[in-house]
Amino acid sequence: MDDHDVVQHITELVAEEHELRSHATGHRLGDEERERIAALEVQLDQCWDLLRRRQAREEFGQDPNAEEERPAEVVEHYRQ
Repeated sequence: MDDHDVVQHITELVAEEHELRSHATGHRLGDEERERIAALEVQLDQCWDLLRRRQAREEFGQDPNAEEERPAEVVEHYRQ
C-alpha cells in the first residue's frame, strides 16, 4: 500500500462517515449506525497514523513500505 492508496482509503472512510452522520439529521442514530461510526473513527486513526509514519520514513530516506498499520489498541491509546 502506497501513500496514494492510504489517502484514497481515508477519503472513502470519511465519505462513509459523513453519509452516516447526514442520515442522522433530524433523528437519532441507531445502535448499528453508532457502532459503524465508532469503527470508522478507529480505522481513520489507523490510516492517519500509517500515513504519518510512512511520510516520516520518506522524509528521512527510509523505506516507507516497511511501515504497517498498527493495531487499534495501539493507535487508540495515543495521548493527544
